[in-house]
Amino acid sequence: MAQHSQVKVVELEERLRQAMLHSDVAELDALIAPELIFTNHLGQIISKQEDLAIHQSGALKLRELTPSEQRIGFNQEFAIVSVQMHLLGSYEATAIDVRIRYTRVWSKSSTGSIQIVAGHSSVVST
Repeated sequence: MAQHSQVKVVELEERLRQAMLHSDVAELDALIAPELIFTNHLGQIISKQEDLAIHQSGALKLRELTPSEQRIGFNQEFAIVSVQMHLLGSYEATAIDVRIRYTRVWSKSSTGSIQIVAGHSSVVST
């Protein structure tokens, strides 16, 4: 993925943030690769279908999703994004007020589109 693609990756990250914030399942579906491997902050591996189901069910309700400390690295075939997010909202009626560091790999997926093919999240201690 060429260096000039930084603007594209920043745009994709913002689309993802908005889709997460509004539980826009159609947009999340467009941004997440079918072959996604995502490790959540509990060490569990989450598939695309499981990720979409969380949003579709309404279990996750975000009021705020504020990014900071974003870094983007490029390789010929992919981009790696590391970003800290402050999440405010609820998960299964339990309040959330947490900072999470996400690492995402954006690459051409099996669909031919640039999508998230892998990711990881860790809770940031304050």
